[in-house]
Amino acid sequence: QVQLVEPGGGLVQAGGSLRLSCAAPGGTFNNLQTGWFRQAPGKERDFVAGITGSFTYYVDSVKGRFTISRDNAKNMVYLQMNSLKPEDTAIYYCAAKYGSGSVRSREYNYWGQGTQVSVSS
Repeated sequence: QVQLVEPGGGLVQAGGSLRLSCAAPGGTFNNLQTGWFRQAPGKERDFVAGITGSFTYYVDSVKGRFTISRDNAKNMVYLQMNSLKPEDTAIYYCAAKYGSGSVRSREYNYWGQGTQVSVSS
């Protein structure tokens, strides 16, 4: 069992930046693929970004603004979010899975508790 913890999040003005972190206390991201998802009120949980080795992939709406990265030595995964927009407001979730990377939330085995990101206009 892998537990994921996500400190970070908060309230920021449009155009600002935030960095989300994801830790696996007592565990490891080795052999796991990791990704970030988000869920806005009344909407489904959507894929945002994923990382497999050195390969990263993003939903079109965040390309060029968000960067996912991973520090295996520190057992951390990050999501750097720049040029934030009000439509980025959502609860953001870190997730991990075995096997290959995926944009499908149902394929992920482990989830963090979520962290709120709010972007004001």
